[in-house]
Parts: sequence; structure tokens; C-alpha cells
Amino acid sequence: MKYALIGCGRIAVNHVKACDNNGLEFVAACDTVPENIDILFGKQMPKDADKIARYTDYKVMLEEHPEIELAAIATPSGDHAEIAKYLINHGVNVIIEKPMSMNMKDADEIVRLAEEKGVVVSACHQNRFNIAVQQTKKALDEGRFGTLSHGSIHVRWNRNKGYYDQAPWRGTWADDGGCLMNQCIHGIDLLRWLMGGEVDTVYGVTRQQFHDYLEAEDVGMAVVTFKNGAVATIEGTTNVYPKNLEETLYLFGEKGTVKIGGTSTNNIDVWDFSDETEADQQNKGFKEQTSNVYGNGHTSLYADVIDAIKNHRQPYVDARAGRNGLEMVLAIYKSMKTGQPVKLPLEDFASTDMKGTF
Repeated sequence: MKYALIGCGRIAVNHVKACDNNGLEFVAACDTVPENIDILFGKQMPKDADKIARYTDYKVMLEEHPEIELAAIATPSGDHAEIAKYLINHGVNVIIEKPMSMNMKDADEIVRLAEEKGVVVSACHQNRFNIAVQQTKKALDEGRFGTLSHGSIHVRWNRNKGYYDQAPWRGTWADDGGCLMNQCIHGIDLLRWLMGGEVDTVYGVTRQQFHDYLEAEDVGMAVVTFKNGAVATIEGTTNVYPKNLEETLYLFGEKGTVKIGGTSTNNIDVWDFSDETEADQQNKGFKEQTSNVYGNGHTSLYADVIDAIKNHRQPYVDARAGRNGLEMVLAIYKSMKTGQPVKLPLEDFASTDMKGTF
């Protein structure tokens, strides 16, 4: 299957690994800054790198390589939606890095176009494939928690000025958003997905405490109510000194309690169920080794997308999943802006509506 990568920045290393691990034919790489491709290939040299065509314009790339079947979008976030819609309209299957877009209008359009054009569109929420997360989802599907009471996600990370100085788009409302949109959206996605998906209201507060050189927030907290009666809290920040501390998810049910910890929801810290089995012992204290905070899920996500393309099915993490994660973050932003709880679904709101907040 012929593959292209659009955007060769910080996260692109994981995409190159996933491409090679799944035996894709890497046809073309595209970045508006040509040197970024050299830097990327210096970190993670793909197979047959000398045969990979290089471009600064994805439209020219696609015109010259109409045989491309799958493309990954790993550009600055503000460009995701425009590129995705172009590729979908040209019949190309797409993996879109988070967030899928920066506004609800584009996100809903991507969902609609994916269905209309019959192409596979996957939001790159790779942590859904973490072993700890998969085991928790299995327990939920089997009803082992009983009725859910509540849950929470804590993303307690560090991002200093050196990180933001690497790229001028970081921390801007148009192209990035703040810690909730960039760093915490994976955990927010997991919380919504595992707790049943159907959200009633979101009430959020954000602040800019230590990063006054940015437009957006560096800490955000929210209370979420679900239509199934469960409630949840969200805490996300890049203010933890001196380095990343944890990304931790809690789920509490009448018959079970699970705490998924580690730096990127990759460990099982607590695994207690009333109907405990011998197999449960393997989950207690489980740790999945990862080389960075992005975890190991890109390879599994790619494998699923490739299978979805071949078998004409929806991917495990589809466009609607990307839309739902974005909706949660934008609902927190809107709640901060209005000072009121926000009812879902969120019809139309954009990160740029937050300009001037701080």
C-alpha cells in the first residue's frame, strides 16, 4: 500500500516507525520546510529513504503521485482540516493527528465527507491501543464494573519555553490551542470513550499561570456529566515542575476500580473487581515500556487502518472519535468564555473564539 507523510515535525518519528512496521511503501514526504524532512530521516531513517520523493506542497505531491492510497497528516494543528478535506475529496484514506481540526464546523464536515466519499479516516488517538487501556475496555464491555459512578483524567506534564520556541505556531489559538487541545486531548478522548461517550454537559475553567508568552491556557479543569448518570473530572496542565509527572485515568464502578497510570496511560496501577479471576493477576501492576510520551500505539493504529481499507470497514478510531475528542476541549473553552456549563452536542465553536482570553 502506497503511503505519504505530510508534516515532518516532532510526532512524525512515530509515523515513520509505524509505516515501516506495517510494511507500507513510503512514496512521498511533504513539509513546508524542506530541512524538516532531513531532520526527521536523521532521527528515524525509513526503508528505501533514497526513493522517497520530497515536496513542500501536498497538492503538487498528490498530483504527481495519484497512486497514494494512505496519507498521514502531522502538520501544525491549524492545517489539519484543510489538508484532510482535500485528500478525502481526492479519494485518499487519511490518518489525522490530533486535534482533527480547530473548530466544530470542519470536524463535522470531515465526518460527513468520509462517509460520502467512502474513504477511511482515522483520528490518531493511538493511546486507545495501549494494553492497559484495551484491558480496561474489555472489562467495561463485559460489564465487570457494573454501573459506573465516576471517573477522572489527570494529565500532569511539563512544557517549558524551549519547547514553545521550537515552533512559532505552538500555543496560538489558530494553530494549536493550549495544554488541553495539544497535550491533554488523548486523555480526554480516553475518558469520554471509556465512560460511554454520550456527554450531557461540560463545565470548565482554564488559566494561563506560567506561560505568558503564549495565547492559550497552561492549565484547565472541568466537570463532565454523562447521559448514563456518571460524572467525571478533567485536569490538564503543562505546569508541572520539573518534568512530566503522569497521565492517569481512574474509573470507579459499583463492582470495579481501575487506575491506569504511567506517563501516558501505559501502566495498570490498580485493578480490583468483585468477580476477580486468575487472569486478573496478570493485569495487577502491569507496565508497558514506551520510548516516549506518545506510547506504542501508532503501529497498532496503522495496522487497523490498513485492515479497514482492505476490508472496507470503519477503523477502530474513526473520524467521529476525532470529532468527539475535539468537542470536549472546545466545550471546556466555551464554558470558560461564557462562565456557564455547555450542553452537548456543540454545534459551532472554534479555538479562535478564545482570542483575547488571557
